[in-house]
Amino acid sequence: MAHHLNFNEAHQEYSFFSVKERAWHGLGKIVEQYLTSAEAIQFAGLNYTVEKRPLFTIDSNTDCRNNEEAVPDIAVPNYFATIRSDTEQVLGVVGKDYEVVQNVNAFEFFDAIVGGGQGMLYETAGALGKSERIFITAKLPGYIRVGKDDFIEKYLFLTTSHDGFGSITAAFTPVRIVCNNTLNAAMRNHTNAIKIRHTASAGDRLKQAHTLMGISNTMANEMQEIFNHWSTVRITDQEVKKLIQVAMVPNKEVFHNLMAGKTDKLSTTYTNMVDKVYEYAMSSPTQQMKTTAGTLFGAYNSVTGYFQNVRNYKDGEAKFKSITEGTAKQRAQTAFDLCLDFYRHLNDNLLQFN
Repeated sequence: MAHHLNFNEAHQEYSFFSVKERAWHGLGKIVEQYLTSAEAIQFAGLNYTVEKRPLFTIDSNTDCRNNEEAVPDIAVPNYFATIRSDTEQVLGVVGKDYEVVQNVNAFEFFDAIVGGGQGMLYETAGALGKSERIFITAKLPGYIRVGKDDFIEKYLFLTTSHDGFGSITAAFTPVRIVCNNTLNAAMRNHTNAIKIRHTASAGDRLKQAHTLMGISNTMANEMQEIFNHWSTVRITDQEVKKLIQVAMVPNKEVFHNLMAGKTDKLSTTYTNMVDKVYEYAMSSPTQQMKTTAGTLFGAYNSVTGYFQNVRNYKDGEAKFKSITEGTAKQRAQTAFDLCLDFYRHLNDNLLQFN
């Protein structure tokens, strides 16, 4: 499995650090204590700057083969190269409106959320490829507590690039300690993620974005209340199966066939996936917990836990994308909404899917 971590030739080390546990790729530095942002940027090898420089090409009318004089350059209009200033590596080609957001600015974004970084616990950070893309994950102080024994840690992650591809992306995601299950809980009328394009206002927007992510952090109190309510709601195995079926629906056609009871028209891929999620819901070790076994909270976790702990992915990067912004996140959102509907219609003892 490819790791794509940047290898710093000058220092003969990988641009990555992790707290206490070595990552799946087994590379980078392992530290015993959480780092400050200043320490994290050093340990992760992200203490470099990126410059946006004019792009040139060679005059095609000049015969370079027999001409020992300097070859004249022609500026390429409206295009620039992004250069890592300490190694002079070209990281990408960008347009005139592209604005470089330095690595240090990304860490400032994290620190601003908790006020000067006093409570921000940097857990991993690193660079990929030629160092054109960086990523940071940090743990916020405190927990979401469900019942007596179920604790959910609160994480923020950010990724940005210096090659002209992709936006600056930051997201809030809670993780259950007991099974490393990324919940990706999303609240209606709220956002748990932001995306910022690399334009002239990128720097200012990143400074303002900490307010939005701070709102996501305060959502933890609301989520704690909801999850604790869900942990007291009993749900039958049949209701769990129905919730999973709807949460995993890939399109309207499947939804209509499911609601019409036309099971013969459901694809094998879909039915197998539903069976696997249901099996995880019924047999997961987390079902031994009172907050999970036979509860609405457990039904929600059966969907999120499947994508985190059971489903196979091409590689770690594919899993990361699915959980943070792809199919896994969408299915988690659907499951969250279904559980809200179930809770709201308890008096009717019905699952409301519309």
